Amino acid sequence: MKWQGIVLAVLLLAPASVQGQQPLFTSRIDLVHLGVTVVDREGNLVTDLTRDDFEVLEDGRPQQVRYFSLGLASDVETIPLHLGMLLDMSSSMERNDRFQKTAAIRFLNTLTYAADITLVDFDTEVRVGRYGQQDFGRLIERVRGRRPAGYTALYDALGVYLDGAFEQDGRKVLVLYTDGEDTRSRLSMGDARDLLRASDVTVYAIGFQRNLRSRARQRQRMRLGRLTELTGGTAYFPHSLNAIEEIYETIVEELDARYSLGFISTNTRRDGSWREVEVRLRPERADLRRAKVRVREGYYALWNEDEASSDSR
Repeated sequence: MKWQGIVLAVLLLAPASVQGQQPLFTSRIDLVHLGVTVVDREGNLVTDLTRDDFEVLEDGRPQQVRYFSLGLASDVETIPLHLGMLLDMSSSMERNDRFQKTAAIRFLNTLTYAADITLVDFDTEVRVGRYGQQDFGRLIERVRGRRPAGYTALYDALGVYLDGAFEQDGRKVLVLYTDGEDTRSRLSMGDARDLLRASDVTVYAIGFQRNLRSRARQRQRMRLGRLTELTGGTAYFPHSLNAIEEIYETIVEELDARYSLGFISTNTRRDGSWREVEVRLRPERADLRRAKVRVREGYYALWNEDEASSDSR
């Protein structure tokens, strides 16, 4: 399958410390987890819904919600949160280096319930490290110590992060800070998109584009928007430095208001196929008829070689 070949490409791109990790595509995990955000017609977060307010469909077929919770801080002992951050450290980000680092550190320090934090900082090269909450001091040193330089290997950095995320069980959220313009990656935009579809990571992007040429801004907005949208996340584009901290606060508020839904698929085949997922609100709530539900587009079924072989006969 195409996405399996892309994962191999990511393994070749990753540093030695990451290459030893194997993506767990064949693990027997029956419960499909979905992160769901609901906003009303004014764009306000809706936080008073119950399990019975949701309908989940897989390939158009209704599914029974077996697990339900509100807020990523809930049930972290049962389903841990793994937080990732991609920091663009290329030369195009140099002008606002100190402020962007301070804002990122404050954000990371807010989510104290995360089991660990994976930091990927990138320019021409990609560097990755994973830190527990007890290692927060070392994480700060890592963020502060890097100086902007070089080109932008954005898609390679995303691939390296996703390679490490495949081995993690639980809920996974990635926050990406960049101007969005990739100038050096071996992975393409299409490769990055396919890797995200094969993952269960929710991505939020902060695209600080003040240093980009006006012609490039709209193109990069569309790309970042598409990458985040397919995961159930969203992209923000601040017009000023002061707005960056506000956006980080908005992301924290959304994570606190995010619903976690879990179901066991009625399709028991493990053939590696793509399963399209739709989450809808039941029509009883008239005040939510124009509400928007954000959720990832779907997932790849678990892979079983015997079942896949029988399908091809």
